[in-house]
Amino acid sequence: MPDTGCCIAGAGPAGMMLGLLLARAGVRVTVLEKHADFLRDFRGDTVHRSTLEILHELGILEDFLRRPHQEVREIGGKVGDALVTLADFSHLPTQCRFIVFMPQWDFLDFLKSHASRYPGFELMMQTEVTDLIEQGGSVTGVRAKTPDAVIEVRAALVVGADGRQSIVRQRAGLEVEHMGAPIDVLWMRLSRRPTDPERTFGYVNRGHVFVMLNRGDYWQCAFVIAKGGMDALREHGLPAFGREIVETVPFMQDRVEELSDWSAIKLLTVKIDRLKEWCRPGLLCIGDAAHAMPPIGGVGINLAIQDAVAASNILAGPLKRGAPSLEHLRAVQKRRMFPTRLTQRTQVFLQDRVLSAALRTVNPTLPLPIRLLRRWPVLRRIPARLVGIGVRPEHVRT
Repeated sequence: MPDTGCCIAGAGPAGMMLGLLLARAGVRVTVLEKHADFLRDFRGDTVHRSTLEILHELGILEDFLRRPHQEVREIGGKVGDALVTLADFSHLPTQCRFIVFMPQWDFLDFLKSHASRYPGFELMMQTEVTDLIEQGGSVTGVRAKTPDAVIEVRAALVVGADGRQSIVRQRAGLEVEHMGAPIDVLWMRLSRRPTDPERTFGYVNRGHVFVMLNRGDYWQCAFVIAKGGMDALREHGLPAFGREIVETVPFMQDRVEELSDWSAIKLLTVKIDRLKEWCRPGLLCIGDAAHAMPPIGGVGINLAIQDAVAASNILAGPLKRGAPSLEHLRAVQKRRMFPTRLTQRTQVFLQDRVLSAALRTVNPTLPLPIRLLRRWPVLRRIPARLVGIGVRPEHVRT
């Protein structure tokens, strides 16, 4: 008999949401996380309206909104000297007329607190999956490393939710399609003053793209660079990099010296890829393990959570009866492949035609789509729906 019904590798948004939903449905779940806690800098701080709708369906939305967060009803930017509003979330047909920015460690801790209420849920921290256990052509469990020993966890189903560097998909030998990415992102913190703007904002100017997320007493900042451009930045030196930030966002001039060392700046390598097949007998990959996304719009976390909801809806019943068949696992991929393909195509277009072009243009002008958004505000609901709700939103059926 397996040690657990479902063993999930990775306690990110996909893994924790799937663990919560399966435990709620009466399935024994073990989630394995290699880190000791959730206190790390993540890119995915956006909790989209489709996720807020899922929390509402679970009856835990009010508890979620009691935690510190920022509510964003519009997303805007500044292209050159022109202020633009790109998306208006206040008209979409959901419980919350906004999206939420919350540090991902707080969001994961919230999911953990609710999943832990179910007796079938187990979370093992400092437990890193290193290999798969196979028998008769099927995956029957995982091997994992803890601070004290190497352990084995047997399961009716193994789910890889361990991110874009997934060990599970590597060990399973699943084939990856790479779509390329012409950009990378530098991730850093800068202090926030009471006189600073409240809004989360993106700035495009003088060949630079700079995004600032309001985290209360500091800004979490993303500086877009051309793929492989980190070495050139280092050669020019940190003061020159600070001047590039000030050229883009002048009011940051009094604090760029906070970046006193390159160790304060993290390089996030942007990838876009997806698995041709998300599953094998006894194994399924979801979230970034199945399809890595660039950070545009923060939609990666949205797709990961939607994968988890779809997987729970399809697999909870078979897991309670024993073990899901390969046809059940393929049904999850079939359900989620269309929104994945469409979202990735949109992101490839934006990174190739918008972000890469912005990095080559010293004096940017407003592209036609943004001019249309300025002239007819009702059109702002279209990007709001694509970002906030996405393609084929899932609902809790368990």
